[in-house]
Formats: sequence, structure tokens, C-alpha cells
Amino acid sequence: MNAQRIATIIRLELTQRVRSVAWYVLLGVFGVLLLGVTALTFISVPRDAFQQAGSTAYSIIVFFVLLLVVLVSPTLSGNAINGDRDAATLAPVQVTLATTTDIIIGKFLAAWITGLAFLVVSAPFLIFAAVFGEVRPDVLLVSLVILIIEVAVVAGLGVALSGILARPLFSVAVTYLTVAALVVGTPIAFGLVGTAFPTEIESRQRYLQPVFQEPMQVPEECMTAEPGATSPSPECVDLGFGPGVEEPDYVCGEWMTSTYTVPRFDRVWWLLSANPFVILADATPTVWRDGYPVDAFGTLKVGVRTAQIAPETQQVYDECENATLEPGEAYPTAEEQVAGTVPSWFVGLGVQLALLALLMWRAAVRTHTPSRRLPPGTRIA
Repeated sequence: MNAQRIATIIRLELTQRVRSVAWYVLLGVFGVLLLGVTALTFISVPRDAFQQAGSTAYSIIVFFVLLLVVLVSPTLSGNAINGDRDAATLAPVQVTLATTTDIIIGKFLAAWITGLAFLVVSAPFLIFAAVFGEVRPDVLLVSLVILIIEVAVVAGLGVALSGILARPLFSVAVTYLTVAALVVGTPIAFGLVGTAFPTEIESRQRYLQPVFQEPMQVPEECMTAEPGATSPSPECVDLGFGPGVEEPDYVCGEWMTSTYTVPRFDRVWWLLSANPFVILADATPTVWRDGYPVDAFGTLKVGVRTAQIAPETQQVYDECENATLEPGEAYPTAEEQVAGTVPSWFVGLGVQLALLALLMWRAAVRTHTPSRRLPPGTRIA
């Protein structure tokens, strides 16, 4: 492996993309979409929550950049190797001093840099949202680092599959399927598997019931309205609320028991760990306000982390005992719930990197020359 040869391959790859007019059009469209997303985010929040709007806009922009990279990167990197083979430009490079490792790493780094171009376009919007939203430095640093790593993973999957599969169209399609399995397939599997194995919950409730000592006496003049009257008399208005009406006593009612089933997402929460958006949200430090998140990172993290909490198989609510509780006193906040769970972003990121390393190794084996076997119809020169 030689750094100079890798740099030459990177320069050749980037030169081909820079010459394309469609590339600049794509970046321009992306900038316009970011402008609209940023403006709508600031418009949709109250004026007194401008700081929260900045935090929300920043997290949405980062998610949006990752979404576009996921959608576009497979097209740009999914034919990096087999596309050159079909165009008869790979063989001349292979007969030079560049090794198979140089070629694969050079194409991977070029695809990574291409994906980071979207991040460069989004830089003004990220800076604007971060400054006006007073985004914390740790949130800014961690989110951008994870975003850069995820761009590398998606770009690397396309390059690796283009070295393993012979047909460019097929490798692009498989790259999209692989990325879709991580982005869309993981929540689908999470929902289906969790719902397929439910648990029965037994719920018991008891409520306070009013008991009146004497029947309520309604004055005879309140039973019928006077002719031409448009409002009731004062004594009738105060009926039930004014003096002379005895407040009822409260006694505990009978226990009521019911059963129902709930999904067991706490058994399959790990299926979401390899999702790029979950990794980004789970790794980014959360900013809490009154026990609840203020940005999209924290909102997604709360949803994923609370899935780890197992449901109570026996639930009891006794209004006789809870009558003195303040509203919301018996319910933990989102911050308290997340504090009792475990992060999973490093496990998911490890799975992604392990998959990428395996595919890269296989791509190097398939691209190595001289080759004993080639797929039928493979063009050499």
C-alpha cells in the first residue's frame, strides 16, 4: 500500500465527478432543500422558543444530510470498480504499480469525499442553526463525527459490493438493498418480531366512589321556568354548588380486573442498534429541559431507549392510595427513563464496521490479479 498511488487514484476518481454537470445540479438542489427545511423549522416554532428552534433545526439538518447520503451514495459508489471494468479502464490501472489494496482504498476514499461534499454544502445552515440555537460543543462534535463515519460506511458498502459483483446495475441495486435493510429493515423487523411474541398483562383498578348521606332536594320553583324568564333564579344557579348542599363522602369501590396483551419490544430492541439514524441519535449527547429532550436527537433516543424497558405483567392502580399524589408525581420523566437504560450505538457501529471490513476483504479477493476465474462476460481490456 502506497500513499502516493492512493492519492493518484483519488484524484482520478474525483476528476471524473467534478466534470459532471449533474453533480453540481445535485448539490444545488440539496442546498435549496436545506434552505427550505431550515426556514420552515424556525417558522414553525413559537417566537419565545427561538433557541429550541435552533437546536431542532440543527438536528433535522444533520438527519437530512444523512438521509440524502443514504439515497445518493449507492448510485455514486455502487459501480466504482465493476463500472471501470466494463469501461475497460480498470485493467490499465491494474498493470501499473498500484496494488489491489491501493485501488480499493483509493476508490473508497474518493467515494467518502464525494459524500462529504453534501456536508460541506450544509455547513452554512449547520453553523446558523448551531449559533442561534446555542448548540453545545459536545453535541456539535459528536453528531458531526458520527455523521462523517456513517457517510464512510455507506460509501464503503457501495465500493465493496462493486468489487464483489460483476454487473454495475446489480451491484448498485444490492447496495441500495443493503442500505435499506439497515435504515428501513431494522425498524420493520423490530416491529414485527416484537409484536409476534406478546405478553399478557393483568390490570387491577379500584376507584373512589361518592356516597351521598341524604338525597339532594331540588326546590319546586327550580323544576319549572317562569314565563318569559331568560335566566334561572340565583338560588337555582347555586344549586349543587352553593351553601346548603352537603358534599358527598368517598369510599373505595370494588376491585376491577382486566387482561390485555402488549408487544415485547424489550426483547428485540437490539435490532435497531445498527440503524444509521439510531446510531447518530443514541451517540449524540442529549440536551434536557424539564426532563424532556429539546431536539430530534433526543426524541429519537427516548423512543429507542424506552423500548428496552420491559412492561409490568401486573399493573395495579388504587385511587384510594394515590388520591394524595400531585399530578405527574407517579410518572417518571423521559430523562429518568433513559438514565435506566443502556446505550447501543457502539454495538451498532461495530456491526456496521465489521460488515464493511468483511465486504472489503471479499472485494479485494475478487479484484486481485492475476485471477483464476472470472464471471462469464467479464471485460478485461
